[in-house]
Amino acid sequence: MNQWLKLFLSTMLWLAAQPALAALNIFACTPEWGALSKELAGDKANIYVATNALQDPHRVEARPSLIARARSADLVVCTGAQLEIGWLPLVLTQAGNAKIQLGQPGYFEAAQQVVLLDVPMLVDRSQGDVHPGGNPHIHLDPRNIAKIAMALSERMAQLDPAEAENYRARTKAFLERWQQAIARWEKEAAPLKGMAIVGYHKNMTYLEQWLGIREIGQIEPKPGLPPTTAHLSDLLTRLQKDPAKAVVRAAYNEPRAVEWLSEHAKIPAVMLPFTVGGSDQAKDLFGLFDDSLARLLVVAK
Repeated sequence: MNQWLKLFLSTMLWLAAQPALAALNIFACTPEWGALSKELAGDKANIYVATNALQDPHRVEARPSLIARARSADLVVCTGAQLEIGWLPLVLTQAGNAKIQLGQPGYFEAAQQVVLLDVPMLVDRSQGDVHPGGNPHIHLDPRNIAKIAMALSERMAQLDPAEAENYRARTKAFLERWQQAIARWEKEAAPLKGMAIVGYHKNMTYLEQWLGIREIGQIEPKPGLPPTTAHLSDLLTRLQKDPAKAVVRAAYNEPRAVEWLSEHAKIPAVMLPFTVGGSDQAKDLFGLFDDSLARLLVVAK
């Protein structure tokens, strides 16, 4: 056999044995959307997550590495509701990638798929870091995740028609498991209904509404402002009249003020993962809710 023919055939056999190249390059702004994209796309996408669970999602820098990743993205999946207002517009502008600009099919905002809570009637700087469109931390209600999954799957199918049926099949399977998990979580979480807590920032609102938890105060005096001694002392006084079961913070929140209030009010301090990767148990979306409920149920008894 001709040497060149042998080389050609061996090359073709080697290429055939390699895994198929991912069809979509997905740029996910936060870990929850990276995890959801993985559930829906499997190995049909390369997924890059711009932030991690220990970063405050309100305070992200438009680093050159993010711009470079956005430059090659086919789909940007972010929260919206101005959560990424401090960095994403600059990343998109500098990336110069027409496919992922606002209004294009390659730009997907999860917040557009659900009803937002905490929509202010009036916004001014005296209120602190208030989001004009409503609370953006929508992923902590699993019912929102289901709605977003359906819309995101269709966007993937639009951008990658050759794999459309694969995305839809994976989404169907995910939603079946997800609805079963929601039913289980709601049954397990029954003891949490009516439980009073002190929060840190307005980042647990959707979780609290879903589970029927009452937030009677916050570590931050106003959204985005660091706690002061006077504010913590006032919180302590209020807790003597209206006790709480715990002081709750996200994995990325600074713990010192929480620990101070926990010690002086003699109630537990609870850290919730907040997003995928926020604890060792929160390795995916299912683990995120499994672990969050387990940590809350410990103090509900």
